[in-house]
Amino acid sequence: MTETLLVDPQALTSLIDEVLRADGCSVDEADCVAVHLVDASLRGHDSHGVIRLPRYHSWLGSGRIKARQPLSPIASFGAARQFDGGSGMGQWLAREATSEGIALAREQGIGVVALRRAGHIGRVGAFAEQAAEAGYISLFFVNVGGSRLVAPFGSAQRVGSTAPVAIGVPNPEGDDFILDFATSKVAEGKALVAARGGKRLPGDALMGADGRLTDDPEVLYGPSLKEGTPDPQAGPGALTAFGDHKGSGLMLACELLGGALTGNGTNGRSDRAFGNGMLAIFLDPARFNDLGGFGGEVAHYIDFVRSSSPAQGVEDVLIPGDKERRTRAERLRTGLPVPSPVLSAILKVASDLDLGWREEQLRRSVLSRAESG
Repeated sequence: MTETLLVDPQALTSLIDEVLRADGCSVDEADCVAVHLVDASLRGHDSHGVIRLPRYHSWLGSGRIKARQPLSPIASFGAARQFDGGSGMGQWLAREATSEGIALAREQGIGVVALRRAGHIGRVGAFAEQAAEAGYISLFFVNVGGSRLVAPFGSAQRVGSTAPVAIGVPNPEGDDFILDFATSKVAEGKALVAARGGKRLPGDALMGADGRLTDDPEVLYGPSLKEGTPDPQAGPGALTAFGDHKGSGLMLACELLGGALTGNGTNGRSDRAFGNGMLAIFLDPARFNDLGGFGGEVAHYIDFVRSSSPAQGVEDVLIPGDKERRTRAERLRTGLPVPSPVLSAILKVASDLDLGWREEQLRRSVLSRAESG
């Protein structure tokens, strides 16, 4: 049984911010990444949330990712821009690249941005939200170079990354449509959460080297599970792709678009340095709105879907983004649930950096019962 603590999100954001600054990040980088990690956890994407901090600390120390790397222009033509992130802080680089794409769409109706060699960019839906809040449609295809983790349909061998896809559509009259998912059955971070005492994985989320499906994170991490920063490359098994051949096809498309096209590189036979590649497309719906019906049509259809009859056992029908909005509101009200081992790992990083944080500063309350993964 793993104890879960309810933590003050603002206090945890401040702690993560201090850790990242102590690790060499600029004020803007540290603020951006800290807010991103806590917000991912608030929205229920714990795999891309605060659990990542010890790994980032380790990577900054080893040089696998680097602080204070600029968004460096590589190419500019028409409504397209290509950038190199220099293995910098991924969330900051992706946020800035998204701002560039929005600016292009504002000027020309469409913007295409290719980003290579970004450190871990985290929850891609955050950048779809950024574009939607500004009134723009967005599509993201992402690969993770140097991260062969996923076995596609019909294979028992790692050949691709978790390769996320995100699509955002602004709704001028209500909640935006934010679709965001990894093309693996579960994100690698969810396997890490399960290994650290969080929610158990589905029985077909992983595959052993023998080709058998399993929910045991050890096939992914191997003996590194006993280390402070488990390595998903250390195990003999793999994550599985979602949706059989359809999910596998999307994963491979992300490798080609987010990896080959951006210059980030695919997860082929040759080993590569770790880094996210991202192809992002931004559209100004006002340029396509000659009939003046875009906003009303989006709002009408979202309302129509939500009002449809729920299936047996389903309370109500949701659109992509609803669950994250509900989870965030609830966790802001009650506190952010963090498994005790995750909080201990974060506090150990703070202690190693001599930041003086204590568990009492973060804990709002302890659940009345222990929760198991």
